[in-house]
Amino acid sequence: MGGGIVIEAGLAGAAALWVFRWVSRGAEAFADGVLGGAVDRLVRVVREKLGADPALDRLDSEAASGVEAPTERTRRRVADALQDAAEDDPDFARALTDALRAVTVADSCTAVGGDVNVTASGAGSVAAQVIHGDVTVGQTPRPPQPEPPQG
Repeated sequence: MGGGIVIEAGLAGAAALWVFRWVSRGAEAFADGVLGGAVDRLVRVVREKLGADPALDRLDSEAASGVEAPTERTRRRVADALQDAAEDDPDFARALTDALRAVTVADSCTAVGGDVNVTASGAGSVAAQVIHGDVTVGQTPRPPQPEPPQG
């Protein structure tokens, strides 16, 4: 044990499940560019660190066999391997946490190209998950009206 950053078992287990889904469904199953990119990054972080770890090999075998989910033992073994690696390598711990956070965000949002109207009721209410840019609370100001013709 290297005294590095400790990764919660739940986070490590979630990472194991995303790697399993990536292998079992194939990259093409993640049609959403944002989610697919985030999962791809997570898988690369995990594979670069664990390499040919027997737990990861077992996860790959189970995913290729067509089962719906890895066995609890395999998921735990991969999670333990990730936790051990994170304890010994703080840079890996941060990379794993960041990659998993990106997957979680991508899995819980929708990217939209164009205008989106969201309504919230009640004074001072804002309805949004992630906001990039300015927010106006209250009534939208009316655009200036042209002056009536004189004469």
